[in-house]
Amino acid sequence: MLEPSKPQDRVLILAPTGRDASLACQLLSQEGLACLPCLDENILFQEIEAGAAVAILAEEALQPRTLQTLSEVLGKQGPWSDLPLIIFSRGSGSSESILSSLGPLSNATILERPVRVSTLLSAVKAAQRARRRQYQVRDLLDRQTEADRRKDEFLAMLGHELRNPLAAIRNALWVLDEAGSRSDQDLRQRDVIERQTRHLVRMVDDLLDVSRVTLGKIILKRQTVDLAEVVSHCLVELDLAALAAGHGLELRVETEPVWVEGDPVRLEQVICNLVQNAIKYTPRGGTLTLSVRTENNEGTVRVRDTGVGITPEMLQQIFAPFTQVESSRSRSEGGLGLGLPLVRGLVELHGGRVEAHSAGPGQGSELIVRLPLRSSRRSVRRAGATGTSGAWPVVVAPPVPPGEKRALSILVVEDNLDGRESLRDLLEIWGHRVDLAENGPEGVERALAELPDVALIDIGLPGLDGNEVARRIRAGGETRRMALIAMTGYGQPEDRRRALQAGFDNYLVKPVDPAHLARLLAEASLVS
Repeated sequence: MLEPSKPQDRVLILAPTGRDASLACQLLSQEGLACLPCLDENILFQEIEAGAAVAILAEEALQPRTLQTLSEVLGKQGPWSDLPLIIFSRGSGSSESILSSLGPLSNATILERPVRVSTLLSAVKAAQRARRRQYQVRDLLDRQTEADRRKDEFLAMLGHELRNPLAAIRNALWVLDEAGSRSDQDLRQRDVIERQTRHLVRMVDDLLDVSRVTLGKIILKRQTVDLAEVVSHCLVELDLAALAAGHGLELRVETEPVWVEGDPVRLEQVICNLVQNAIKYTPRGGTLTLSVRTENNEGTVRVRDTGVGITPEMLQQIFAPFTQVESSRSRSEGGLGLGLPLVRGLVELHGGRVEAHSAGPGQGSELIVRLPLRSSRRSVRRAGATGTSGAWPVVVAPPVPPGEKRALSILVVEDNLDGRESLRDLLEIWGHRVDLAENGPEGVERALAELPDVALIDIGLPGLDGNEVARRIRAGGETRRMALIAMTGYGQPEDRRRALQAGFDNYLVKPVDPAHLARLLAEASLVS
């Protein structure tokens, strides 16, 4: 319970005429209630903002201008707030006119003069109890806001800390691919490492994206999209067809052009998660059917499998974060239970909905995404000869523009030892000269002293972070032609914005795709 001396427990009184204010304060003080008479409405408004349990107003104070300003002052408080008002009326049937004049200030109790002491005390204490509950709701909302902030910070740090070792693993894997044994056994083991690394990266991405969807931090980059092209990109460019075949599954694809307005990257994320989910829950020898068509003036994507099925109880829960189908828990790739919650969040951002159907355990399941169709096709961009629209980031780096390429001098600023060493090995295999720095100050010193062609800089450096390193390098004067590339485990849009503002030319999220890095270095070799 709040202490009576706290501002939010006070009783404020505005009675511009007579002795209402002094008498009421005298009675309330005798009962141990904190009371403050207000000489005019401006003082009342100031004290309300400081905190109050209830405001007592004499009918004479209910002037139109006072009521309008009071409504504005209360409207500025949080959604938790509904300040109780007690009105001293003259009696003689004036209550209805008072209620009419209060307008939106509906949380009011009217007491006719002369007011009985017991009635006044009862009304004030009841209002005080109600107001305390409001302040408890405010405190709860504040704690939830703080918890959300801390969760965001934790997830960002978690993503960074997980992506650092994943980056070292991927770098080492590419070094082995470039210089390692080509025996069938070694190739199979490297394929295992690559698949499991992709699996871990996907779980990290899903974890961060689910949080961002929940907090409304996903911004869609809408354009006209053919869902059939999205499916084609998922199956071919992202190797989902090969993934299904690797699990011993037959994949049937039935698509037709279906045009919607949406973010192609996020729609790709939806379809990939649905297909991966079906692969995960379908035993070898099963069948997956992926279809895209127009149904009832909606664009629909259906993913049907012959897998473990879903109980009626679980059908109501599978879109909740961290939920796993019971019969899948023993499977080696069970995941975190974030794929379907992410699907639902992204689909709803597009104005659509997602459904799950199953006849029960062992009977397979079907996930259906329904999206509003684009109303007009005037600006539709049709696919080129390759079957993709060019709207997606391609995994394999596109051809480098013609020109004379040369070896580069590259500075790697990275505090993670394995990430630093494995990246140096990869860059040296590509023929570049590499220098290393393990912290920000050392990175700035080496960059300004040696003026390398390219600096690959980790953002999450201890002490002097990568953004400050970039700012100090750019302030050095002779670094205009030096290409600064951020490599970081922080992948939120605001992280990218801060890095580009600090002076970076490119921004790569760990684990970096070596093909993408190779292209950036090839471009740098043509201009440096």
